[in-house]
Amino acid sequence: MQLPFRDIILGVLLCASGAAAVFVAPAAMAQGALAPQAERALPQSRVDVVLSFAPIVKKAAPAVVNVFATRVEQRPANPFFDDPIFRRFFGEGGGGPRGPTAQSLGSGVIVDPTGLVVTNNHVIEGMTDVKVSLSDKREIPAKILLRDPRTDLAVLKLAEGSGFPTMELGDSDALEVGDLVLAIGNPFGVGQTVTQGIVSALARTQVGISDYGFFIQTDAAINPGNSGGPLVDMSGRVVGINSAIFSKSGGSVGIGFAIPANMVKSVVAAAKGGGRQVKRPWLGATLQNLSKEISDGLGLERPAGALVADLYPKGPALEAGLKRGDVIVSVDGQSADDPEAVGYRLATKPLGGQATLGVLRSGKTVSVPLKLSSAPEVPARDPVKVKGPSPFAGATVVNISPAVLEEFSVQGATHGVVVAEIDPVSVAAQLNLQKGDVILAVNDEKIATTRDLERTTINRHYYWKITLAREGQVITTVVGG
Repeated sequence: MQLPFRDIILGVLLCASGAAAVFVAPAAMAQGALAPQAERALPQSRVDVVLSFAPIVKKAAPAVVNVFATRVEQRPANPFFDDPIFRRFFGEGGGGPRGPTAQSLGSGVIVDPTGLVVTNNHVIEGMTDVKVSLSDKREIPAKILLRDPRTDLAVLKLAEGSGFPTMELGDSDALEVGDLVLAIGNPFGVGQTVTQGIVSALARTQVGISDYGFFIQTDAAINPGNSGGPLVDMSGRVVGINSAIFSKSGGSVGIGFAIPANMVKSVVAAAKGGGRQVKRPWLGATLQNLSKEISDGLGLERPAGALVADLYPKGPALEAGLKRGDVIVSVDGQSADDPEAVGYRLATKPLGGQATLGVLRSGKTVSVPLKLSSAPEVPARDPVKVKGPSPFAGATVVNISPAVLEEFSVQGATHGVVVAEIDPVSVAAQLNLQKGDVILAVNDEKIATTRDLERTTINRHYYWKITLAREGQVITTVVGG
């Protein structure tokens, strides 16, 4: 199973006969295939769409771009390169720590005439230089305004120009299974390509691509390089951002996934507001999937909904009156069949308002008003970049708070410090420390704050006994000093 398009695969797709396929509408055959075509209007009905998708493509394609991202790999420092004789002949950087260049290729869509481009985060993840190629062949440098790994979305800003062609963000909640859609992007780097299909399914969860797993599934052909490109409805609006495929070969098998446009809107709004990250409503509760056994025990007709397993002290859920054992089945009247659906529905709501949760409790359905507020950052992060002779050198750690746990998708941690950043050329990177790791203890001394870790790593030790939590599992290891 391959999901995110993180690698570029070169390939050529041919018809079974090896020749190009051409569709000629009956009207064209009657008038002569070589007759010049008059300008056509956008289709007004589904019957009109049968003839051609060209008017929709003409409207949408100018706003679709190719995204090229690069990063020069850094090698660990070598004292040989600091030799004055070496610098005399090769200069400060000649042949030193600079390594090979990493490259990434994807697609994007312009959603604002000032040059705001939406793409996938994995297209530009870890990259430092980004260029965008427009449909008119212009190449423009782009600045990364916002990365949102939790949704696998990113927003870029074109460095020059204005009045760019744009595509409107549509209402993804208005989609229905069977609706016609187009996927536009740059598959395999061959150039802008349009494919057509239908919406195969909605609200796909348990896909494992991002924290907010709530995807539009389509059979429109999507391949590596389509990442970040738009899924377009029959009105020429963006209803999703193509993000992943289910494939054993690396090519399209008719199962593609797109991030709904309503989620994209919240990320774009955060970027326009100058935010470096997206702040979303916080439930303040741990939710659990309903198994058949649990649903039978609760007397439910079917295992649909999200079971409230735990409540955060003074969190919005507790203040709203939610209880352990409640089952959330809807958010503002929209069904929520699992925790991912609840998370998605809340994540698309603006802060400061209120949402109504439909809750099953003791065999009855009750409405629970939930205040839409962001997770508190208490205690303060107090970031510390670890230095000195320890395995954590090069890692930046922060204190645990509800906001930090939300941002790094950490579940169940009550103590320790969270790894927020890692210098790619550092001891911590060589140790394979990862963002989101929770450092619990060092040499059997419990770590409660970032200053605790700083203090315990000042001096050199013959060995380091490290206890950390990663993805819900506690790991203890010993490394040399």
